[in-house]
Amino acid sequence: MTDSAPRSDRQDESASRSARAVYGISVTAELSGLGAQTLRLYERHGLLTPERTEGGTRRYSDDDLATLQRITELTDEGVNLAAVARILDLEVRNAELKADNAKLEADNAALKSKNA
Repeated sequence: MTDSAPRSDRQDESASRSARAVYGISVTAELSGLGAQTLRLYERHGLLTPERTEGGTRRYSDDDLATLQRITELTDEGVNLAAVARILDLEVRNAELKADNAKLEADNAALKSKNA
């Protein structure tokens, strides 16, 4: 069976699926191997911000689980939570800059081929 959706649409769907908040705190705690109190602590420190239902229940996504894995890696290396927050911010910014640079390089290449 083949997927008729264009690749970029499938990538967008996959990205939105990974960002969809579906896990409650107990499931997230089990999947991440962290305690619910640790998840609440990380939220208080601004390391992640789970979505909330209308009733205020936390809902975590696959992206949140990936962030928790990265936090665990850093804390296992002895990095304190303030530094973890800074590292996570820098990693996000670095990814944004790489994407911006790739777009600029593509635009530049297109202009060069147009003017050649």
